[in-house]
Amino acid sequence: MSWPAVSVVMPVLNEERHLASAVRHVLSQDYPGELEVVLAVGPSGDRTQEVADGLAAADPRVKVVPNPSGRTPSGLNAAIAASSHDIVARIDGHAMMPADYLRVAVETLEETGADNVGGIMAAEGETPWEKAVAAAMTSKVGVGNARFHTGGAGGPADTVYLGVFRRSALERVQGYDEAFLRAQDWEMNHRIRMTGGTVWFQPRMRVSYRPRPNVRALARQYFHYGRWRRVVARQHRGTLNLRYLAPPVALAGIVLGLVVGFFFWPAWLVPGGYLAAILVASVPLGSGLPAASRLAVPVALATMHMAWGAGFITSPPGLGADSRTARAQRQNA
Repeated sequence: MSWPAVSVVMPVLNEERHLASAVRHVLSQDYPGELEVVLAVGPSGDRTQEVADGLAAADPRVKVVPNPSGRTPSGLNAAIAASSHDIVARIDGHAMMPADYLRVAVETLEETGADNVGGIMAAEGETPWEKAVAAAMTSKVGVGNARFHTGGAGGPADTVYLGVFRRSALERVQGYDEAFLRAQDWEMNHRIRMTGGTVWFQPRMRVSYRPRPNVRALARQYFHYGRWRRVVARQHRGTLNLRYLAPPVALAGIVLGLVVGFFFWPAWLVPGGYLAAILVASVPLGSGLPAASRLAVPVALATMHMAWGAGFITSPPGLGADSRTARAQRQNA
């Protein structure tokens, strides 16, 4: 096959530690075609800008553009606009791509005719806590049946991790909606599918992901996931399923059970049942992990479930109201 040129776009913010390595992983890809890397650099509190400028000075394949807001979707759109090629790969500034990542992606685009292909968010921890979170994030108990977390057979999917796109698809949907500070990948992939495109999950594409380093950071992450997934559901009717509703329903049941239990003790069976289920589910997930990690697995699971549920339930009605979809809905009302 004739290997098309690929533009790799990275939104980067406070990535001084990882940026040089991430770019090196791109430029050393086992890919026969031409490559370029476009870094959209936000206002960082470390030396990210200096590192990015140094990489661009050292290699003409690296280009740097500003992202004044520091927001991920804005940076992605800025990098895409500054890129040159018909295939656009989204990579994070701390992602370490396997050597065959782009080769597999382009082969899959050619074989399937898809508009976007992506693979597995391979959570891998270093500390005992991170290893526990990685076990939770790669299990159906933790994240449902999302194949980009848990793996599975290749094929059409609602969304994938990161993504390698045809530029024509990005132009068709006008890129990322910059109102979505979270869930921007899911939201744009939905628009790609609704305009006749295919999003394809390719399990051979694995990118290492480092989980959040503590309970507070994990809770904040999943709280915002829940909040923004509710925005997607409000703006794109029919996109909710039981996987997304399970955490808020579980949280509401636990809170109600704790309160009603003071007047009617059998109600405590609801939070008690959830706790028992989490403890039982954690046993196989913790198999082979250090003792400290095994003890932390139920904490990680509960944090993910409860934070996601709380974010979903408390998502303000006006959140995301400045998105393109919301504006179009108001205009058509």
